[in-house]
Amino acid sequence: MQKTSLIVGLMLSLVFAVVINAQERGGGGGGRGADFQAQVATALPVEGAPLAIPGPYKVESGPAFESPGHVVYRPSDLTPFPGKDKLPLVVWGNGGCAINSTRYGGFLTTIASHGFVVMATARQEGVTRATADHLRAAIAWAETENKRAESPLKGKINLDKIAVMGQSCGGFMSLELGADPRVDTIGVFNSGAQGDAAAVAATIAKLRGPVLLINGHDRDFLQASSRATFDAIQKLPSFYGARKGAGHTATVDHPGGGEWANVASNWAKWQLKGDKAAGKMFVGKDCELCKNENWVTDSKGL
Repeated sequence: MQKTSLIVGLMLSLVFAVVINAQERGGGGGGRGADFQAQVATALPVEGAPLAIPGPYKVESGPAFESPGHVVYRPSDLTPFPGKDKLPLVVWGNGGCAINSTRYGGFLTTIASHGFVVMATARQEGVTRATADHLRAAIAWAETENKRAESPLKGKINLDKIAVMGQSCGGFMSLELGADPRVDTIGVFNSGAQGDAAAVAATIAKLRGPVLLINGHDRDFLQASSRATFDAIQKLPSFYGARKGAGHTATVDHPGGGEWANVASNWAKWQLKGDKAAGKMFVGKDCELCKNENWVTDSKGL
């Protein structure tokens, strides 16, 4: 019974991912399609919203060496690494499982500016949709690049500290990668485990590290899935945050990724670099998001 439920859950997840992909690319017709597309597009207005806070490093980006399916964001000056600072890896999955990450360029740049190698998928001929295997390949690329003699990143990447994060359909991928023993933590934005209770439990049972679950509150049609995923987690440290009024698209289109980029950056700094100041956004009864009237939060084991 549990195996059957898991298969059904995975099938539902795949169908749902395809629907989101079509809608976020402007596809889909009919009344329901238009309504659903509007739900996907709900976002926090830029005016008056918190600004993205960049880190201390200037960032450069470009195609991954001999891996046309990936793009890399990293500090331009690599001399502080790995001596004065560490350079962990963050891998990102796009909303709609889109293969082209251009839309998230500002968001990914903000994260990289805090001292991370950030990888995402890139447009490829004949490839229309990213999968979890593309994110696994990104980790494998970083492992190879960290050893390649001519690589500017040789010996620089801290592969002992890896996060996988994703938004919407990309959140499904981050949940799948949460079972990878190389992955230390995941960030699930505007998303959650799919299927019935048994399928959700099976997904969560495979996770290995702390889980960040962030959604756009009642304007986000995946708020319930995000909350149900948090509620089902029993043994792992986890943080749940619902940002009032943010909607499903939230702030990913704001300059630098806006508030979502700040949350992702601080989680990565805390979990991968041991930055206690960054951790204050999430931990303790007076944590920054906990006492922020724009947020509804909950946590376990932090």
